[in-house]
Amino acid sequence: MIEIKNVKKSFGDRVILDGISAVMATGKCNLIIGTSGSGKTVLTKCIVGLFEPDEGEILYDGANMLPMDNHERKVLRQQIGMLFQGSALFDSMTVEQNVMFPLNMFSALSYSDRKKRVSEVLDRVNLKEAHKKYPAEISGGMKKRVGIARAIVLNPKYLFCDEPNSGLDPQTSLLIDKLIKEITTDYNITTIVVTHDMNSVMEIGDHIVYLFQGKKEWEGNNKEIIFNKNERLNKFIFASEFLQDAKDMRMLEMKGKISNDRNMDEMLK
Repeated sequence: MIEIKNVKKSFGDRVILDGISAVMATGKCNLIIGTSGSGKTVLTKCIVGLFEPDEGEILYDGANMLPMDNHERKVLRQQIGMLFQGSALFDSMTVEQNVMFPLNMFSALSYSDRKKRVSEVLDRVNLKEAHKKYPAEISGGMKKRVGIARAIVLNPKYLFCDEPNSGLDPQTSLLIDKLIKEITTDYNITTIVVTHDMNSVMEIGDHIVYLFQGKKEWEGNNKEIIFNKNERLNKFIFASEFLQDAKDMRMLEMKGKISNDRNMDEMLK
């Protein structure tokens, strides 16, 4: 679990984060959403320690990261997996070498054990035959899966995903969402996803934090977001007529189900 308590961050006179508080639960996909400039990236960088907040606390399972010394932070960061927006693979390395990179840096495992661990995580993301391929030889979706494999190879307690579906087609995006959700649940990881993808919000949004101009504007889950009454949030998630029509249809379906359930209750009395 990661707790964010009253986090504030400014650059000069510009306030970027204005008292953000939230609890990111373990075993859940915690999504941070908002328009460009809302503070999503700065908040994420504060959580992982790339930026120092001006005020507030960031607690990893109860331990405040901000007063930690360099050694303590290094130990903490070894428990954090990162999936970058562009996958950030090394072009000169094979898939296997890319995934092994964190093990080479932070693990005392033998080479044979490192290779075994790499095989395990590549199998987990359905890339059994990709070990010797280079990034230029695989698709965008496969690169994302390699990035996920590298992010989890050290058995992290916390997983951060920055726009995991950026540049992917809708079908591949759904596969990546499903994989992130499965890994989060199976390994009981605290996962934080920064995204603009409304499909991701609806599919894996166990917990959603919506930021607007540096403040937490709304908080809930992917079931509650359909019925939210926040005008700014609705403009953000239902920006097109197509999405608004989809929302209206979903609400009618839900109302119909509620009405049918009530009628059934009456019949059973």
